Amino acid sequence: MEILWEKSIKLIKEKVSQHNFDTWIRPIKVASLEGDQIYLSVPNKFFKDWLMENYRPVIADSLTSVSGVGLVVNFLIGEDGAQNPAKSPAIEKMISAPRKAPLVRTNPSLNQNYSFERFVVGASNQFAHAAAVSVAEQPAKNYNPLFIYGGVGLGKTHLLNAIGIHALSLYPEMNVVYVSAEEFLNELVNSIRYDRMAKFREKYRNIDYLLIDDIQFIAGKGKTEEEFFHTFNTLHDSGKQIVVTSDKFPKDIPNLEGRLRSRFEWGLIADIQLPEIETRIAIVEKKAQENGINLPTNVAHYIASHAESNIRELEGFLIRIAAYSSLQERNIDIELAREVLRKIIKQVENEDITAEDILKAVSAKTGIRLSDIKSHKKNKNIVLSRQIAMYLTRKMTTLSFPDIGEKVGGRDHSTVIYATNKIRQNMESDPSLKNMIEEIEDILKHKN
Repeated sequence: MEILWEKSIKLIKEKVSQHNFDTWIRPIKVASLEGDQIYLSVPNKFFKDWLMENYRPVIADSLTSVSGVGLVVNFLIGEDGAQNPAKSPAIEKMISAPRKAPLVRTNPSLNQNYSFERFVVGASNQFAHAAAVSVAEQPAKNYNPLFIYGGVGLGKTHLLNAIGIHALSLYPEMNVVYVSAEEFLNELVNSIRYDRMAKFREKYRNIDYLLIDDIQFIAGKGKTEEEFFHTFNTLHDSGKQIVVTSDKFPKDIPNLEGRLRSRFEWGLIADIQLPEIETRIAIVEKKAQENGINLPTNVAHYIASHAESNIRELEGFLIRIAAYSSLQERNIDIELAREVLRKIIKQVENEDITAEDILKAVSAKTGIRLSDIKSHKKNKNIVLSRQIAMYLTRKMTTLSFPDIGEKVGGRDHSTVIYATNKIRQNMESDPSLKNMIEEIEDILKHKN
């Protein structure tokens, strides 16, 4: 068992960066091997969730390549991993529970964390989500095949798993297969190698749902494309549901056979776009709530504002911050978030920020007109906005006190010094003021 794992991690090391290998793979310990189920011990829940969402297929493929048989990867947290899994209450329940052999055999890889309930719906993914729910509840009725495409880390795999989970909850007698295109290819290669093609075809052509992820992976691989083409035809002709995901629209997948491309266009094509800021904030807050993380609103906004490429980046930022908070025994706040993410986030240089930018940002945040901030009015709220503008201009630009005074309505330099010191002191005793000023800073730093 140890030898199997040692050989497997050598293969894994070739597929991931050294940093990711040291961070996520090296700490894993093999706990037990029970039939086709392998149990791996990991340090904590964050670790388990990250592996499930990012490295489980890589680990499973490597184990399969070394052992020559398909192994289902399970993760155990902390001391549970040192136990025989049969003695762990959760695993004991899983092993002893009655199960339908064909059902378990055809969907061992469904990630239960990827349910519809945990999917955050926004304008960027609403159409794809509605289509996914529809095919889960009414297989092969309206959209067959359903083709979902979008960039990396936007939720395609989540929706694919959610379809399988929801379908099984409604139709437990149905056979559901979830598989990545890479796993499909590897399984095909092993079936050819060990003369198991009859068994391979029996598995994939006698199911009710075929959920295949990252179909672009098989493009240009002739034998795999041909086998998938015949599998597709058999299932479609039999009235079985097919759902496919890709990072590109069918016509944009390079080297994909024309006959496959045309079949993907038979049904419904739904795209997932980059989530807008409101959806990103909702995702961060939902993830924090699910994991019992006390996340202040301004930190959620900070994470969402800086992770713009995909959802995995959002989750990665949250996990880093939560782990750092736990290790350092510090509460999560905006300063901790900045400290953890400083080397990751590309900040806009302060040199690009002008006094006028700052005045406009303060005006927008406080609701005080720009002309009033520059005026000599003594209203309390106007004075506070004016002082905030002076403080931020001093902090974020190279302007001198006299220059700042000139920019803010022709004030004397002593007035600017007083305002700067007053705001700095008040921030120490007024968390709401501090948060507001930090939010203005973030807006200015990322105005482009």
